Order: sequence, then C-alpha cells, then structure tokens
Amino acid sequence: MRDETDILISGGGVAGLAAACAFGSAGFQVVCVEPNPPVTEADAAGSDLRSTAFLHPSIPVLETAGLWARLAPHAAALQIMRIVDAGGPVAEPRVVKDFNAADLSDQPFGWNLPNWLLRREMVARLAELPNVRFLPGLSTAAVLTRESAALVTLSDGQRLSARLLIGADGRDSLVRTALGIPVKTLRYGQKALAFAVRHPIPHQNISTEIHRAGGPFTFVPLPDRDGQPCSAVVWMDHAAEIDRRAALPVADFEAEMMERSCGLLGPLRLISRLTQWPIIAQIAARMAGERSALMAEAAHVMPPIGAQGLNMSLADLTVLLDLALADRASLGSVAMLDAYHRKRHLDVQARVSGIDLLNRASMLGAQPLRDLRAGALDAFYSIAPLRRTLMRAGIGVR
Repeated sequence: MRDETDILISGGGVAGLAAACAFGSAGFQVVCVEPNPPVTEADAAGSDLRSTAFLHPSIPVLETAGLWARLAPHAAALQIMRIVDAGGPVAEPRVVKDFNAADLSDQPFGWNLPNWLLRREMVARLAELPNVRFLPGLSTAAVLTRESAALVTLSDGQRLSARLLIGADGRDSLVRTALGIPVKTLRYGQKALAFAVRHPIPHQNISTEIHRAGGPFTFVPLPDRDGQPCSAVVWMDHAAEIDRRAALPVADFEAEMMERSCGLLGPLRLISRLTQWPIIAQIAARMAGERSALMAEAAHVMPPIGAQGLNMSLADLTVLLDLALADRASLGSVAMLDAYHRKRHLDVQARVSGIDLLNRASMLGAQPLRDLRAGALDAFYSIAPLRRTLMRAGIGVR
C-alpha cells in the first residue's frame, strides 16, 4: 500500500525547501524529504556559511511561497555590482567598474542572506502549512515511474505515489539517475572557499568581484553584526591553493586574504569557519522525465559567479508553479513536463555557457591574457547600451 500525494520533492536544500513552501502555499499536498536535517543556527556544526543573493526577478515566487516577508528583515540590499581587475604585475586595482541597479530601475539588483538563515525561515514556514510533510533524515531510495504516477520508496521503507516527483537532490541526483537522464560536466580544477568577515570600511551595499588569477575573490554584503560591517566571501582558486589556504593559521590566512582583496574594505577579520567545495559546471540533457521534473543542481550547476545559481533554481520553480496552477488537473502530465523542459532548457544552456566563459576568463594567469581581460572590461563598460544589456541579462529581465 502506498500513501498518495500531489508532489514529492526529493531534496530539502534551499531550493527544495522553497519549492515545498511554494507548492504548499498554493494548496497542493506536498511531501519533502531530505537526508541531512537542516542546520538553522550559524554556529552549529555543519552550518552552511555561504550566502545567497536573491535577484529581484526571484522575489515574486518567494512572496507567493509566504517567504519574502520572513526573509526581507534579515537581507542586505545589493545596489551596485563592482568588478575590479587586479591582474597587473602587482595585486592592486587597475580597472574598477560599477554596475548600478539605478541604471535599470528603482530596485536594487537583489538582496543577500546567509544560507543557514534561509533554512531557518523556510523550515518555520513549512510548519505553518498543514498540507506539507517535511521529513528530515529521510532520502529517496528508489524511483519507478508510470504513466499515472511516480512511485517512490524512501530510505526507511515508506512507499509513496506522487502525481509529480521533483528532483531537487543536488548534482549527484538519484532522481536524475533513476530517470536515465545524462549530464555533461565541465571540471576546472578549482575549489571555492566560503566564509564571513568583518571589516572597518562599510560595504555600502556593493557586491565586489576582484579578478586576478585562479578565480574571483567576491565580497557580498551582509547586515552589520554588533555594529560592524560584515560581508560574505567566496574565494575561488586552483584546488591546491585553496587546500593550502584552508590549512593556514588564522593570522596567515587573514594576511593572504587582505592581499588578495587589495585592501578594498580594510583589514579583514575572519568571523566564521571555512567551508570549501569543488567548482564544476554541469547540465542535464533534459529537465524532465515521466512524471518527474529536475530543478536546481539536479538540472544545472555552475561556478558561483554573478549570483546565478539559486536564482536559476527559482526560475525553474516559477515555471513549474505557473504550469501547475494553470491546469491543476494536468499536474505531472506529459504536456506539462514537456512545456517545462522547453521553457527552461535553452535559458539554462545559455547561462551555464556564459558563466563558463566568465570563469575561464577569471582564471587567466598569463600577463598578456590578463591585460586583454582588463581591456575587454573597460571596453564593454564604456558602451552604455551594452552595459545595460549585460545587466538585464545578468539578473534575468528583458
């Protein structure tokens, strides 16, 4: 005997939790499973110290999910995206260009929040929805699809039947594997370090991406802590360099990040532990299968440049939710899932390809190529219509 539900979401990371909140708020019966119970305190073991920037096209689906009112009081606005080329012989800024959201609208580009806090507020929202069952500590063990339903066995032996199975279970997705959907993966030999810092110079709601070699060093504004300016940092570089830095004493690490940041925000003080992960780009050949849809990192992975990752996941969610609400009776049908694939896959391919090119440019080590990169940044910025077009493309608006 199988329990029945409208939607089963495999994966309760930030994207999966957002999907559970959105579909639950829309009145669907939802089950969400996640093998690793969410860590919802900054200082707890296993806390996700990365941050997420929600670009403003992502806000409507968060509002629909009943989440944005919870998140907005904790968010730091991103008004300016600053690109700094520090690729000269000496680690210092030589080209600095500001992309200001005011050139497009009266809205900032987006808002930044720490991932542990996102999980806290999302789990709290799920608790308000009686039609949603969140099952932390359980995972999807087996998937069998039929024309009428997806049949799922959980890690504790429970068996569920869902009109729609959503695979939000990460880059090594079991759902994607069970559906037989292949992926294309690009490897860069890079890793990223994520952590938080405090600094004496206010960030002024400016997200700063500093390019030299190996990958960008990025400050993303966080709300002040104890009256002091704070930022989240993502530091990308060749894997061996990241491993070396992660093993440094704190004082030596702070000295290296001060040099790499060109001192733009003054002396940096580490206020969190370090987390690291490998950098890849990955794209699934299809976004959907029988009675099943892939979203977030089950469908696409890219380097953390330009705040694209989770915003693409929320674009997936927006399309899925719109299709489900347009015809509730067709939830999980061939027509619905074909439409989802058509609406999302070309955009996903374009964005993964674009971020791949940007990352390869950021890795350049040879001085003549770094000089070429700086010249291209200067040229693109100087052409106002092109600058605005790049900004619109970056945040996902036409």
